[in-house]
Amino acid sequence: MSIKLGIAPIAWSNDDMPELGGDTTLEQCLAEASKAGFTGIESGGKFPKNSKELLPKLQKENLQLCSGWYGAQLLKNTPSEEFELMLPQLTLFKDCDSPCMVFAEVTNSIQGDPKTPLSKRPKLSEDEWELLISRINEISKMMMDEGMPLAYHHHMGTVIETERETKRLIENTNDTVKLLIDTGHMLFAQGNSIKLAEDFSERLIHVHCKDIRKEVLDKSLKNDSTFRQAFLDGAFTVPGDGCINYKPFLEVLHKKKYEGWLVVEAEQDPAKANPFEYAKIGFNYLSKTAKECGFEIIN
Repeated sequence: MSIKLGIAPIAWSNDDMPELGGDTTLEQCLAEASKAGFTGIESGGKFPKNSKELLPKLQKENLQLCSGWYGAQLLKNTPSEEFELMLPQLTLFKDCDSPCMVFAEVTNSIQGDPKTPLSKRPKLSEDEWELLISRINEISKMMMDEGMPLAYHHHMGTVIETERETKRLIENTNDTVKLLIDTGHMLFAQGNSIKLAEDFSERLIHVHCKDIRKEVLDKSLKNDSTFRQAFLDGAFTVPGDGCINYKPFLEVLHKKKYEGWLVVEAEQDPAKANPFEYAKIGFNYLSKTAKECGFEIIN
């Protein structure tokens, strides 16, 4: 069983808060990601929007585009309208041979809101559940017809946040709707990533390895923090630096024959957490633990 290790650029430059890592160049991010050992990187706001510009930059550092975020508003837009909005990104991902597109419903999301606590995040009515399921089925089929699978990302501050909501979405959508498990977001939502991997391995196509500093998480939950404040307080870190033991999770992935990307992702202030140093911590821990669980790592 083989996997690949990738990383997200959010540790170098934060798209939601451009002042974090605003002066860091894309070239530095790519070079350091590669030097840390990774063979893939997800897209970010500083990435060129066309493959003619992006591919040479990736190839220079022997990196592959291994996915990237797309925030949809299917509760407001029809699938056809949303597909038109995503088409430039989908085209870029196809041209760069990305294995999937990270997808989340962000209508009324508070993930970037500096004032609204997580307890006030939007929740779906029964009619909205029906609408979202119908529309995500339709757009996932449109994406699959283009050869670009939709990898649904449960995310703090959005309408699909908890283990129960993630389970309901996957159980009620078609097989064209694939699953992304984010270990940090699921722990923050007090859910169980191992259980999701056990139950939905046939739909799982992408994994975000985000770790948590437990003392900061406990404080954030107790104080009902905003999502932004939680990560500014240092809730997130790379695997090997937080409270998550990845071995049981990776053992389940190996048992279920997962073959895809493990992507290190940790929103941190780069002025406080040097992105290159933390990238090395994440790579070393994940590669060691994955090998212990029987995985071969493709370089």
